[in-house]
Order: sequence, then structure tokens, then C-alpha cells
Amino acid sequence: MRQFCIPAPVVGGLLFAAVATILKSLGLLNITLDTSLQSLFMLTFFTTIGLGASFQLIRLGGKLLVIYWLACGFLALAQNRIGVSMAYLFDLHPLIGMMAGAVSMEGGHGAATAFGQTLEDLGIQSALSIGVAAATFGLVAGGLIGGPTVKYLISKYNLKPTEVEDHKVVTEEAPGNSIQTDSFFIQILLITLCMAIGTYLGGLFSTATGFVLPGYVGAMFVAVIVRNIIDRINPNIIEMKGISLIGDVTLGIFLSMALMSIKLWEVAGLALPLLVIVFVQVVFIVLFGIFVLFRLLGKDYDAAIMVAGFTGHGLGATPNAMANMAAVTERFGPSRKAFLVVPIVGAFLIDVFAMPIIITTINLFH
Repeated sequence: MRQFCIPAPVVGGLLFAAVATILKSLGLLNITLDTSLQSLFMLTFFTTIGLGASFQLIRLGGKLLVIYWLACGFLALAQNRIGVSMAYLFDLHPLIGMMAGAVSMEGGHGAATAFGQTLEDLGIQSALSIGVAAATFGLVAGGLIGGPTVKYLISKYNLKPTEVEDHKVVTEEAPGNSIQTDSFFIQILLITLCMAIGTYLGGLFSTATGFVLPGYVGAMFVAVIVRNIIDRINPNIIEMKGISLIGDVTLGIFLSMALMSIKLWEVAGLALPLLVIVFVQVVFIVLFGIFVLFRLLGKDYDAAIMVAGFTGHGLGATPNAMANMAAVTERFGPSRKAFLVVPIVGAFLIDVFAMPIIITTINLFH
């Protein structure tokens, strides 16, 4: 699977989900997972992303961030158009098609659950189960096709990373190319501090404005501020090799837990029209990524890595995007621009476009 740049947590998590489904279908065993730590690992991972972002890097990603953000807004519009159009084709309620559009694709399980319940309250039967099932299929597809898509781009255009030398500095900064215990505990302290402050401030923001801000978004932005304050005081305090290690471990555990807990029997029970709609969504995002987004972002190595992220969160979730990019960069080389732009847009900015589009669609077709 590594040859196709498919993330290891996706492979392991799906294997477990498949075994659990077989055992349940045979009536031998029904496995229930405790995923209470899943959000903690996700929170930790996004905090490590924030600690790796200096303002210098943010300036580097300025133009690319705007282009990527606009592309995500267009994707949300296109996904809803595809879902509603295919629903008419199969003589379904258009809002059922919307549940297999931006709600479950870009929105993921969280948005599918929230809007699914809203539609059921409006009288659209099975909207919740359809949305969750579509989000599950999208999550799996996003993890499986992102790596191979980008590997195709890298091979076709013979793309090479431009940050090899900088990456060497990061990975070899500790004496003997090893992580020191005292430094490692300092990184844990910084991560924990950012997580606590970010979660607290995120809660205050949600209470004051009524706008739900995910905890990991607050933690990530606090981490960015902390990183840049510390850089002005003493740039040697933050040691990116240790932070990157913590980020890799927490991302792997989070994504594994998310995929292990997928109920594949719910996907297997989907009606054929819904499967066709989601399949068309997958084909569209791959073609859009290869022939449009890759060129808009500069047709270079960083652009290819961002296509991997775009495929991941455009069909599932931001951690999926990060795992896709991590799998590709582990093999071909680093891309700091991609790891800066994708989580900022995928975790927060994307909702600026997606939510109004979804709400407008509901009001148009209800």
C-alpha cells in the first residue's frame, strides 16, 4: 500500500472495520469501541501543526491559501449541484441528494449528523442515516485515492520538493540526530499549554457569538501565536523534530480510531442511487484536483501535495487530508506550504463558504 501512498492508519483501520463487520454479520461477535480519546489525539495533532507555523511561513502561503480557499468554496457548490441533480435523475427528494453532497463530503460526519437531524425534523425521512453513510463512504474514498492521485502527478511531471535543505535542518537539529529527554518534555509542556488555552478561548468565543468553533481550531491558532512569541524570545526553545514526532503519532492514532469505528454494514446497506451519487462525487474531485486545482496552485510539488489534502478533506475530514499529505511527503519529500495552507482552510475557513451554500440549498428545495 505504501507504493500507492495510502496512509498506514487507513489500511489498518479499514482492516479492523472489515473484520468487525464480518464477525457481526456471522452473528459471532459485536464489537463496540470506546473512542473517548479520539478527540484528544485530534486536538494534540492540530496543536503541533500550529507550533510548526511561523508568520514567515504564513506570508509564504498567502496567495496559495486564497486560491485553495476559493477552490474549496467552488467544490462545496459543485458537490451540492451534483447531489441534487443526481437525486432528480433517480426520482429522489433533492435534499436527499444534498445529504450526499457538500454536507457529507466536505462537511464529514459532524455536518452529516447535524444537518441530517435538521432535515428529519423538516420531514425528510432517513436523512440522518443517508448522510452518515455517505460521509463514511467519502471518508474511506478520501483516504484511499488521495495518495495514488498525487503519485500520478508527481510521476507524470517529475516533481521534486524545494525544501530538502530546510527539512534537513529541522530533522537534524538535535545533537546526534536524536531527541533529547529534557527538550522533549518542554515540547509536551508547550503543546499541553496551547491545547488548554485554545480550548478555553474557543469555548468563550462560542458562548459569546453563538458560532461553534471546534476546539482544535482554537488550539491551533493559539499554538501559532505561542510559536511566534517564543521565536522572538529564544528560537531554540521549540524543537520541531520532537513536535513532529508527537504530531505523527497522534494523527496515526486518531485516524486509526476513526476508521476502526466505521460501521461498514451501514455502507453495505446503501441504496444503489446513493452509491452512484457518491461515486460521481469521487470522480469529480479527482478530475478537478488533477486538471484544475493543480494548475491553479502552480503546477509544482507543493501544488501536488495540496491536491492530496484537497482530496482528503473534500471527501471526508481534515485529518484525512493530513494523513494523505504525510504519506506522500514521507516518501517524496517535505512541503511546508501544503501543511500550512490545508489545515487552516480545511479546519476553519472552509465553513465560511460551505455553511451558507448548504443552508441556501435547504431553503431552496424544502
